[in-house]
Amino acid sequence: MVITKESATRDIVLPSGMRMRYYEAGEADATPVVLLHGSGPGATGWSNFYGNIGAIAEAGFRVIAPDMPGWGDSDAQATVDMDHDGTLVEFLDALGLPQAALVGNSMGAHTAIRFATLHPERITHLVTMGASLGRGPASLFGAGDGPSEGLKVIVKAYKDASPENMKALVEIMTYDKERFATPELTRARSEAALARPDHLKNYVEGLAHGAPIPVKVDRDKIPGIKVPTLLIHGKDDRVLHYEVSLWLLANIPNSRLMLLNHCGHWAMIEHAAEFNRLVVGFLSHS
Repeated sequence: MVITKESATRDIVLPSGMRMRYYEAGEADATPVVLLHGSGPGATGWSNFYGNIGAIAEAGFRVIAPDMPGWGDSDAQATVDMDHDGTLVEFLDALGLPQAALVGNSMGAHTAIRFATLHPERITHLVTMGASLGRGPASLFGAGDGPSEGLKVIVKAYKDASPENMKALVEIMTYDKERFATPELTRARSEAALARPDHLKNYVEGLAHGAPIPVKVDRDKIPGIKVPTLLIHGKDDRVLHYEVSLWLLANIPNSRLMLLNHCGHWAMIEHAAEFNRLVVGFLSHS
């Protein structure tokens, strides 16, 4: 199924007054799957999942990829006011969806995990890629001196969203740099980020308040997640070490982990065809 950005684009105003942009494909009465993007500058539901929306919809699902508040073409929001899980409840209610499968990358994975602990009746399946749990106990394999190499690059790109810094960002996010860190992609990411200086400003100011995830999941509640869970992580992820997904595998009873070689932080982009097969198979048979 060929889906263009223009044909997939939708807008909605939530009861709270928040305007959100989202991208949608598939039949309205099909099983809903919500794709949650990561936190990088220029990240949107489309830029994270353009290679997945059509394939998952073609398999018989209704696919919805929102720009979360503070990203893309959704309204700006200060970090201190962010509660992506509360926003997601409001978003699903506005679309008339009592339940949905959640598929999240990085920050989006954190939202999906926390949502599963807070609203278990609203989620049917949980899929994470390069999951984040925020700062927690000292890691065994990750850097112990603060943010990872990749997170430092993300912050630098927020402070200066130039094509040069975006090139460094795409390179740190992927294993196959020659294929993905093209001038076209890095320029597009830079232009998308610079088009919303309010988002950039709010993120940088929010670093002191825990941006991009000011409200962290309660790790003690994660073993209580009952829904079928698929964890996907790149072995070469330099943003969030796959140790996070190993911890999740050990603590979510009904979970399985796919660890991908030659894969960085963006499994859904770098290995799109395999990612689509994994997600469709999991949603169809678990």
